[in-house]
Amino acid sequence: MKAVICHTLSEDFSGVGIGDVPLPAPGTGEVLVRVRAAGLNYPDTLMCQGLYQHKPPLPFVPGMDLAGEVVELGPEVSGFRKGYAVAGTVRPGALAEFAAVPAENLRPKPEIYSFAEAAAYPIAYLTAWVSLVRRANLQAGETLLVHGASGGTGQAAIDVARALGATVIGTTANPAKADAIRGFGADHVLVLEDGFRQAVKDLTGGLGADVIFDPVGGDIFDESTRCIAFDGRILVIGFTSGRFAQLPTNLALIKGFSVMGVRAGEYGRRFPERGRENLDAIWRLAAEGKTRPHIQAELPLDQAVEGFRMLQGRQAVGKLVVTMNE
Repeated sequence: MKAVICHTLSEDFSGVGIGDVPLPAPGTGEVLVRVRAAGLNYPDTLMCQGLYQHKPPLPFVPGMDLAGEVVELGPEVSGFRKGYAVAGTVRPGALAEFAAVPAENLRPKPEIYSFAEAAAYPIAYLTAWVSLVRRANLQAGETLLVHGASGGTGQAAIDVARALGATVIGTTANPAKADAIRGFGADHVLVLEDGFRQAVKDLTGGLGADVIFDPVGGDIFDESTRCIAFDGRILVIGFTSGRFAQLPTNLALIKGFSVMGVRAGEYGRRFPERGRENLDAIWRLAAEGKTRPHIQAELPLDQAVEGFRMLQGRQAVGKLVVTMNE
């Protein structure tokens, strides 16, 4: 079968290309899925650069989000049958024509979603759910500040927060992306070149944001500590700025806020029952039409590396998806 293969780790993805790999056989508890679409995520780029916490042995097939049809069931699998349309995650292996996926990671594809939409959904929305619900306990009526709001995970955070009844402030470093963020459902949009500390305080009556969703880090985190509400929660999602922030703990003491790290997948591995509940919750939102990913572009398999470069260059608005087997 055809697949994207990472042969060597490289900053410019020169070690990643298209090639032939053996068709996987589903093991115990696994389902063989004919992949119709695979979502691209920023961690995919880091994995191919050797910068992600999970480092699969070389060579490997990247990609974690997928949607497709059940082809074969491994031993000890129930609840699925051949031809079922499903969506879920694999760690990694989604950027291929077929993938062997743990059955516990799969859910029925919502009928209202295309394969591309279903493939764009799992990682981003699971991250949003674990961040906002499990870690921050975001409540209706609270204010959420979302950094990196134009990206796939930022858009998912806006979507989930709106479903929870929160007010959302989205930020972007690119003024051209402001309208897209409004289209995602943000109540307010701030352009970072103008700063955001005072604007957030003005929008919240001087109180600050109750919860801050931060996949950027660096200077953005630093300024976030200046506009977080008392008893607020700052969620550390990642460090796309390239700098790990350092927190002066006197600020946390005086302002009474918490800093929470988020690893959505690891949360589910540490707490399996809660992990299943998280997946059920996000797919229920999808099936009820309360959330929907925004797809900027659908790319063929041989353009997946170009998608990586778009993610690295922060060119994506919403999600990029690779489609195949049409």
